[in-house]
Amino acid sequence: MKEQEAVTLIEKANAWLKASISIRLLTIGLLILLLLIPVSMVQDLIKERHERQEEAIKEVSNKWGSAQTLLGLVLTVPYTTFSKVYNNDGEMIKWVESRSYAHFLPDQLNIDGEILPEMRYRGIYEVTVYRSKMKISGIFSPPNFGDWKIPVEDILWEEASVAFGLSDLRGIQEEVTLHWENDIYRFKPGIESDEVIQKGISTRILISPSSNGPWNFSLDLSINGSTSLSMVPLGKSTRVKLNSSWPSPSFDGAFLPDYRTIGQEGFHAAWEVLNLNRSYPQSFRGTVQGIYESAFGVNLWVPADDYQQTMRAAKYASLFIALTFLLFFFVQLLNGLRIHPVQYVIVGLALCVFYTLLIALSEHLSFGLSYLMGSVIIILMITLFAHSFSKKRKLTQVIGGILILLYAFIYLIIQIEDYALLVGSLGLLSVLAITMYLSRKIDWHAYPTKSPPKE
Repeated sequence: MKEQEAVTLIEKANAWLKASISIRLLTIGLLILLLLIPVSMVQDLIKERHERQEEAIKEVSNKWGSAQTLLGLVLTVPYTTFSKVYNNDGEMIKWVESRSYAHFLPDQLNIDGEILPEMRYRGIYEVTVYRSKMKISGIFSPPNFGDWKIPVEDILWEEASVAFGLSDLRGIQEEVTLHWENDIYRFKPGIESDEVIQKGISTRILISPSSNGPWNFSLDLSINGSTSLSMVPLGKSTRVKLNSSWPSPSFDGAFLPDYRTIGQEGFHAAWEVLNLNRSYPQSFRGTVQGIYESAFGVNLWVPADDYQQTMRAAKYASLFIALTFLLFFFVQLLNGLRIHPVQYVIVGLALCVFYTLLIALSEHLSFGLSYLMGSVIIILMITLFAHSFSKKRKLTQVIGGILILLYAFIYLIIQIEDYALLVGSLGLLSVLAITMYLSRKIDWHAYPTKSPPKE
C-alpha cells in the first residue's frame, strides 16, 4: 500500500513537472543563461579578429605613413644670453654665455590641399591610406626683438632658420623646396631647436635685420598618410582648403570648417582661423603651451566596418535567443506540442553559430550579403528542425516567417545607428503587446486534475 502511494506521488510529481508552465519558463530561462557562454565566446572571437585588423592597419600605416599633422612654418632666430655664476659665498665669479631661441609665426598662412585616398591590403584586411598634395604659402613680418630688450649685437641673424613640422617624416615623397622672396632653399632633415616643433625639417635662410617689408614664402609638399590629416593654425590668419574624393569625412579637432560640401563624389572644406582663436602668441621665446591642442583637420572616416557591425549584431544575441525561445514556448503551449529542453539548446546553438558564420563570410563578402546568406542558412535549419517535431506545415511556415521578421528587425537596428534605440524600443514594445495578446487565455495555474484510480 505504501509502495503504491509512493508511486502515485511520483506520478503526480512527474505530471506536475510536465504540465507546469512555470517550470517550463524557468527551464527556458536557465537555458538562455547557459547559452550566454557561447555568446560570450563568439563576442571574444569577433574582438580577436578586429584586433588582427587593427594590427594589419597599424603595420601598413607604419610603412606607408601614419596620421599626419602639419605644423609650420616657424621662423627661429637664435640669440646669445649671459648669466651670472655665484660661489658658495654669494659672490659672482663669472659670466656664462649660452644660446636661446626666439620663434616667430607667420602673419598669413595659406594651405590648399588635395587628399587622394587609396586602398591597401594586408592579407584579407583592407586599409585606407592617402596621398596628399599641399600648396603652402604665406607672409612673415621681420622679427621684432624690441619688446624683449635684447641687444642687437647679441642677435645671431646669420643663423636664422625656418622649420616645418610633420608628425611622420616617412610620409614625405618628394624634395621640399622653400621659395623665400626671390631665394630658393632646400629643406634638410632635423631642426635646430625642438622648443616648438619636435619632428620636422628645416633650412637656414638669409634675412636682413634692416628689412622693413614683409617676406613672402611658398612651398609644395607631397606626403603619404593614413586615417587623418590635421593642420596647426600658426598664422595670424590661417586659411585652409581641402578637397578629396572620400565620401564620408569626419571633421574634428579644435575648429570645424566654416564651409563644407559632402557628397558621393567627395568633399570640399574650408577653414579660417585667427590668432585670437588660440591661446599662444605670434612671437615668443623658448617653449609655449597649447600649440598642438589647436590642431584641426579631417578623418577619413570609415562607416561601421564589418567587425563593428558584427559586434553590434552579437550584442543582440541574448535578446534574439530569448525572442526565439519565446516563439517556441508559445508554439508549444498553444498547439499542444512537447518540446524537450535539448531541442531548445540545439536551436540556441544554431542561433550562436549564425554570428561565427557572419564574421567568417563578412571577411570576404560585403556585410549585407554575408548577413543575408547566414540568416537564410540558419532560418532554414531551424525551420526544418521545427518541422521535424511539429509535423504541421502551416505551423512550420509561421515559425519560419517570424524568424525572418526577427532577423530583418535586427539588421534594421544595426543599419540605422541614429535611430537604433527608438526602433529597438518600438520593436520590443510590439513583442510585449503580442505576448500579452497570445497569453491572455493561458491558464498559468494549469495542473493535472485527473486523480489516480482508487482501490
